[in-house]
Amino acid sequence: MIIATRGGVRLHVEQAGRGPAVLIISGTGGDLRHRPSPLEWPLVQSFGLTAFDQRGLGRSDRPDGPYTMADYADDAAAVLDAVGLDRAHVLGVSFGGMVAQELAIRHPGRIDRLVLACTSSGGPGGSSYPLHEFADLPMDERAVRLMELSDTRWDASWRSAHPERAARILESFRRPPPDAGGREQLQARSTHDAWSALTSVTIPVLVCAGRYDGIAPLHNSRALADRLPFGDLRVFEGGHLFLAQDPAAFPEITTFFLRA
Repeated sequence: MIIATRGGVRLHVEQAGRGPAVLIISGTGGDLRHRPSPLEWPLVQSFGLTAFDQRGLGRSDRPDGPYTMADYADDAAAVLDAVGLDRAHVLGVSFGGMVAQELAIRHPGRIDRLVLACTSSGGPGGSSYPLHEFADLPMDERAVRLMELSDTRWDASWRSAHPERAARILESFRRPPPDAGGREQLQARSTHDAWSALTSVTIPVLVCAGRYDGIAPLHNSRALADRLPFGDLRVFEGGHLFLAQDPAAFPEITTFFLRA
């Protein structure tokens, strides 16, 4: 365990694996205590992975808000400093993909290759679904809405036809309402707009999308890839959780990171 510090905020950092360095920036509500951790993803077989709890979450500090997208990006740069990395590949997932865009814009010399998974640019490129609207819903209602958005195939008719599988999936979305740190993250997420600055990102970027994603819809990923000077789009069979749904996803990301 490593502690990164920026502006007095302590960030919990962990590492695993060996090989070229990859910084993983997790999505909304990410907490390294949850299993499976990003450090257990198949990438650990080929890379030295670094992951961290973002401010307000997990075992990192919970400073008073508001938090900005610039805060999250500068925190990620501080994590690279703490583990002694001038540069690394970066994988940003969902909200982490928004942070990774900000990192590439604010700290352009810190990233070798960038993967943006199930995320959106904001602005004219489209925003991800406003999840802050669900924060105060009853747990069961919130779980149903998140399930339906995570994979647009998981509608009422599908749930009726596959009751046992639907019940298992639905249970995974039953979570307590976000605490203060989680709400700060949701608020920052709702204002994300990197569109105008994305043309300054001149590193290779692989934009990965789930075909049935209702949170970061496929058309957002197409717009994001088209906006980036060296952006390339790959579409996988799954929804917002395509990294767990499509076995082709991690091999594709591995190949991209290892490409000279």
